[in-house]
Amino acid sequence: MLALSDLQKQLLNDFQRDFPLTPRPYETIAAQLGVSEKDVLSALEALHQAQCISRIGAVIPPNKIGVSTLAAMSVPDDALVRVAMQINQYAEVNHNYEREHAVNLWFVLIAKDAAHLDCVIALIENETGYRVLRFPLVKEFFIDLSFRLDLTHDR
Repeated sequence: MLALSDLQKQLLNDFQRDFPLTPRPYETIAAQLGVSEKDVLSALEALHQAQCISRIGAVIPPNKIGVSTLAAMSVPDDALVRVAMQINQYAEVNHNYEREHAVNLWFVLIAKDAAHLDCVIALIENETGYRVLRFPLVKEFFIDLSFRLDLTHDR
């Protein structure tokens, strides 16, 4: 487990929202934290390499730009990690997670249009050998996905 620096802890906690919309956002963050832009970029790269973060980017409401769907698969426990890693290779996969259920691997897919979404789902099914179930958005709910991390002591 990566021992987080104070800078990494600040980056994880303080910039989940209100990310600077400036020509050089990491320079803006660095100025706010009293460090260099290089320090910020190095800290984020270390977090990425340690798989503490997977990406930095905007969260866009579903189907406002392109199309999206919640998807799920039934994957045997001994294949779950491999299949999750396979689907993570697709840029269209926003995130995935395991649920304790027969349908145990869930993920969100985003594509430029329905045809592209269908193509990616077919590729995932072909590559993994498992059927992808689709759960398109029927009613939108807002869930705030930012949260304060308890980083007072490393585990």
